[in-house]
Amino acid sequence: MMAPLGRGITGPGETAFPSVPPSGYAAVQARAAAPVVPARFRILHVSTGNVCRSPITERLHRHALDLRLGGAGTGGLVVESAGTWGHEGAPMETHAATVLADYGADPAGFLGRELLDEHVIRADLVLTATRDHRAQVISMGHSAGLRTFTLKEFNRLVRAIDLATLPEPDPELPDCGLVERARTLVGAAAALRGWLLAPDPESDEVHDPYGAPITFFRSIGDEINQALDPVVTALTGVPARA
Repeated sequence: MMAPLGRGITGPGETAFPSVPPSGYAAVQARAAAPVVPARFRILHVSTGNVCRSPITERLHRHALDLRLGGAGTGGLVVESAGTWGHEGAPMETHAATVLADYGADPAGFLGRELLDEHVIRADLVLTATRDHRAQVISMGHSAGLRTFTLKEFNRLVRAIDLATLPEPDPELPDCGLVERARTLVGAAAALRGWLLAPDPESDEVHDPYGAPITFFRSIGDEINQALDPVVTALTGVPARA
């Protein structure tokens, strides 16, 4: 019976050297030769079916990042979406795709996802359409409370933060320094939450356009786009073009 591969056991084409980590100068060389993997900051947009609001928000957010950063990558910012009752594998609603096209954003290739524990665990920031969605995400656990907001709530908090207090972007870094900036922004927003309350509960809601005419979808798209604008400015340090 063939021995399993392991320390000192070779496979086809391998050399029988023990698996001992390099040390000293060899360790320094190994670290220098290792590829630099940019840090990641995952932003998760959540709605109900993941076919209307959260796809619009995800793709508008990605589009805004591309515009601000000049198409040179997203600086380690990864934007995704899912639904609390997500239609797994479903395309976005036709009117949602039309709204994205209105803004020059790309609706192609989108597939709906049901919100899973792993999505919440991986997310550094969760932005929901409504307070009910926020409560559902937080109820899943995973210490999500301090990094979960409604989109409009996060907009309100971000607008109250002095952006000069955030780490400056650094083009010399693999992630352009945006990951540290984003983490600092979320911490600052969480600290403000108890002090800067919504004027009324409805002001933190993005209503569901499912089944509505294109005119209502467009009004929801406008709400989402306006809510995202200061968020993307805060994340990137780049204001929208006039």
